[in-house]
Formats: sequence, structure tokens, C-alpha cells
Amino acid sequence: MLSSFYDPLLDSNPGTGRPYPVSYWAQGVNPWSAPALSGEQQTEVAIIGGGYTGLSCAWHLASQHDIQPTVLEANQIGWGCSGRNGGFVLNGTGRLSFAQIENKWGEQTAQAVYAEYRQAIDTVSELIDIGDIPCAPEYGGYLKIAHNRQSVELLKQQAILMQRKFGDPLRFLSAQALEKNYLHSPQAHGALHYPYCFGLHPLKLAQGYANMAHQAGAKIYPQSPVIKIQPEGSKIRLLTPSGSLVADKLVIASNGYTPNQFHSAVDKRHFPVLSSIIVTAPLSDAQRQACGLKSGLMAMDTRTLKYYYRLLPDNRILFGGRGAIRGKDANHPVYKKRLLDALVQTLPALNGIQAEYFWSGWVSVSLDDYPRICQADDKGQVFYAMGYCGSGVSFASQAGKRLAQRVAGDLNLPTLPFMQSPLPQFPMAQFRRLGLWAFYHLGRFRDGLL
Repeated sequence: MLSSFYDPLLDSNPGTGRPYPVSYWAQGVNPWSAPALSGEQQTEVAIIGGGYTGLSCAWHLASQHDIQPTVLEANQIGWGCSGRNGGFVLNGTGRLSFAQIENKWGEQTAQAVYAEYRQAIDTVSELIDIGDIPCAPEYGGYLKIAHNRQSVELLKQQAILMQRKFGDPLRFLSAQALEKNYLHSPQAHGALHYPYCFGLHPLKLAQGYANMAHQAGAKIYPQSPVIKIQPEGSKIRLLTPSGSLVADKLVIASNGYTPNQFHSAVDKRHFPVLSSIIVTAPLSDAQRQACGLKSGLMAMDTRTLKYYYRLLPDNRILFGGRGAIRGKDANHPVYKKRLLDALVQTLPALNGIQAEYFWSGWVSVSLDDYPRICQADDKGQVFYAMGYCGSGVSFASQAGKRLAQRVAGDLNLPTLPFMQSPLPQFPMAQFRRLGLWAFYHLGRFRDGLL
């Protein structure tokens, strides 16, 4: 039996046709309208997951490769993290810094990864323009903020690396420059400002991708969870509660919402972790002036357990961070209070403000801290992309594009670590949550001391 809050490690599927969570993004947004899959159908490519990865893959297959795929989504379009995230379009994914990438694979690979990250941002912008998607993009830039003095030097070194090695237009801002031009916070001791990153409405972006894919010829079926995947000769049969789909090829694009025992290509190869978000009441003019926040600003700190926040178009603050460990605890008010307390510590001028929205979503964490865009078998029949580690708006859109190329047999792909190997399995996968509990306690200890 499904729990009230879907838990990928416990539930066999995400449910059927569940409504959007009661989030800031879902207010006033109607579900993307289409019937569930029914009867027996056939397709060249079946895509599981109606989020950024699956929908971008569907659009690119249909519009760039003349392949009309079929997308199966368990609930609503963008029901997973594509409709629950903070709407940050950032330069990266995973948890490896560019210095770590260079140390691991060398300077040439680091250059190629940087180019892919920047192209991912461009891909989102291009899709917004092509589809005329009304997702309210805001171009205030992104701040990576040193939450303590010890982190300032690390950011300065990162700025030098990014400018010299990659020609990145980011710049380092001192605590005084932050105070004067961006925000007033006792936990802002310096920052990197990335001018090309931007914010948007994530659920409207997902629905916009669905419109584009549908108009290009893809079939999209919400309310159609895949409850069984079975080989059938040279093809693959996907069973849903009301129908079945026979496909030549399969793309698994369910990322953090992938059930624990789903397909051998992805089982035990990622760890779903909860991220939670609050959105405040609208700030008064006096509150906004006291915070010093500029329009469109997005920020994330350098803690082990990072907090991220942005000023929304209607002058509310979105503030997010790690949530509960188990799905059944996701909506517990203690996690809402923890985020609100952290917000006030970050921006003391907001003492007394209320959180009017609170929700959570699963992000997909990989064992080695970077995602994969993978052909999972020798026959070229099963593909997946997952493991974005909570930074996936831009990269998931790019991953969908790269998946489409792989499915279509396009050999013009960059040589990147993301595409060279499958996700490694977690050792002792049954203890993942115990390890997460220990990591959270260690992280809070470090963040409290440093």
C-alpha cells in the first residue's frame, strides 16, 4: 500500500494520478491535460518520467531525430522534483567542484565539462524561447556565499581558477560589496557572483516542455505509472494499471522518483534524498529594504548542509535545504520550523515572518557525486540519466538532449565522464539511510563549529 508521501525506497510506484503538492509553484496551475495510457500500444521509444529529463528527451527525439516517442508519467507532468525545486538554473550538477574534476580527469576534461555546463544553461534558454514558455525567467544572477570567514579564501581560489582556466565571467565579492549591493546578512562573508545564471518557475517550465514535445509528435500519458517492465522477444513491454506499451527502446528518466526495485539498470545505483522548501509571506517594503535583497537574486551558502534561497517576483523569499530522512516524515512541522529558523539566522531583518508554503521533493544522489547519461546494455535498448545530486534544472534539460542523441545513434557526442560508465551501485544499499543520518549529524556538527 502506498504511503501518503511517496517514498522510493519503500513504495513500489509513485501512485496513479496523484495531485500536485500544495506548493507555491502549484498554486493556480492546472495539471497538463491528457488521458492515461489505455489498451495495448506500440512505440519506437518509451520514456518513463514526465519531468525535465524525459520531456526534453522526447522533444529532441521528435524534433531533431524524427522519432516520435511515448512518455509515461505516473502522476502529473512535473509532479516530481521538476515541479518542486527552487527554480535555480545553475552552472553545474553533481557535487564535484571544477578543481576536483580537474584533479580527477585532467584539464582537458575539465574544460569539456565546463563547456557542457554552460551549454546546459543555453539549452534551457533556447527551449524557453522556442516554446515561448511563460515560466517567468529572472536574471538577477546567482551568489555562492561564504557562510563563514574560513570559506572566503576557498571562494577566492575558485574565482581565480574559473577566470583563468575557463574564462568564466564570475567575480568575487567582498563582505562589504555584498552588504552594499546585494543583501544584509551576518552569514555573508564574501561570495562568487555568476551573472549568467537565472531563476524561473520550475513547474511551468516542465509543462512548457510537455507542450513542445506533444506538438512535435510525442505521445504523453500522465496517470500511467509503470508497474512492471518485462522483455518480450526483441522488444520491451511496459505494464501500467490501464494499459501496456511495447517499445523497441526504453529510457528511464524518473531520477529521484525511481522505485527501489524497478529495473536492473538502475536498482541500487542512486540514493533518493529529501530536499525541503518554504516560501514566506510577501515582504513589506521595509523588510526588503532591511534585507537589501535585489530583484531576481538567487543564493546558496558553503555549508556542508547547504541552504539556498531567492527573492521571488512577488517579493516572497523561497528558502530551502535538506529535509527529513524518511518519506513518512517529510511533512512534519519540525522541518518547516528548522528552515524558518535558518532563514531568520541568515536574514535577521525577517524575524517574525511566517512561512505560507512548505513542501518537499526527492533528489537523486549518486555514490561518486556526479550523474550519468548512460546506455545501460550492450544491445543499445535501455538508457537512463540520473544522479544530479539536487542541481538538475539545467543539466536535466541537457541530459534529455544527450539521451535523445544516444537513443538515435548520433555519434557526435562530447567525451565526458557522465557518458563513459554506468552509475556505480551503493555497497550495502539497505543501509543508505543510516549513512545519511550519520552524514546529517556530522554536517550539522561541522556547520555549527566552522
